[in-house]
Amino acid sequence: MVSNVFLYTVTVLIWGSTFFAIEFQLGTVAPEVSLVYRYGGAAFLLFAWCRVRGLRLSFKLREHFWFALLGIFLFGINYVLTYRAQIHITSALTAIAFSTVLWMNIINSRLLFGVRASRRVLVGALLGIAGILILFGPQISGISLSDSVFVGSLLAVGGAFVASLGNMVSQGAQRRDLPVMQSNAWGMFYGFLVNAMVAIAGGHPFNFEWSVAYVSSLAYLTVFGSIFAFGAYLTLLGRIGAHRAGYSMVLFPVLALVLSVLFEGLRIDGTLLVGTALVLAGNVFVLRRGRPASTIRPAVRDNGVSFGIRSRHV
Repeated sequence: MVSNVFLYTVTVLIWGSTFFAIEFQLGTVAPEVSLVYRYGGAAFLLFAWCRVRGLRLSFKLREHFWFALLGIFLFGINYVLTYRAQIHITSALTAIAFSTVLWMNIINSRLLFGVRASRRVLVGALLGIAGILILFGPQISGISLSDSVFVGSLLAVGGAFVASLGNMVSQGAQRRDLPVMQSNAWGMFYGFLVNAMVAIAGGHPFNFEWSVAYVSSLAYLTVFGSIFAFGAYLTLLGRIGAHRAGYSMVLFPVLALVLSVLFEGLRIDGTLLVGTALVLAGNVFVLRRGRPASTIRPAVRDNGVSFGIRSRHV
């Protein structure tokens, strides 16, 4: 069995760099269309892999309900918002905003699974919120709601929230013993359909850019950012829960900042350092749990659709 440390490392290294790779997807091809190519390709490769491995791909309608939710939240709307955000702000700031998935998972786990957050977790979440406000404060103060940076920040945080809902769906699916590999294959197929409908509704042409930068970044996002990273993260999520799996988000901003400074010309200043430090400190504070969390037990019969039952504090 692959270790949790390996899964954690793969998640951080790949997803921390995908925010930078997305920059090369923006330009000639509309973000929604690029997502159609990304998740269409990822779904095709995963279906092919499952077929080669002899994994079952036939599921009942109620199981496709969960796959469709994964497609909508985790592979569809989430990425439409994230790609659109990076038209307005740098990849580093998008990654920092996306790290708020950590405390969004805390809130959503409480609402959907009844998992109560400890005082340590709540303090850490507040530190993260403060960091985000400091990071975006200088850009937001004195500007209108139509300002590009402000719009980008809202889109990025919105994408993080939708991704957190996708995390909850994945937990619900895995507690019904739905396999991660096939769930991802079907989920990405439904995500492909969602992105296609959004692109068509938006009137975006299905063109393609044959530059080395676009093609190579699309390949990286399809194979590594979608297949490998989601496989690692959702497996980790199923093993240790949304709270602890969400801790992988703690290093996304650090890696994305390094890449943004090296390749995007992001200037390091006091505000950026203080805001980033607070975000990371809040996440690390949450990481240092006072006591282990109890396992959330399945709460439904085979034909149910509720999420779970209450468990103790984390």
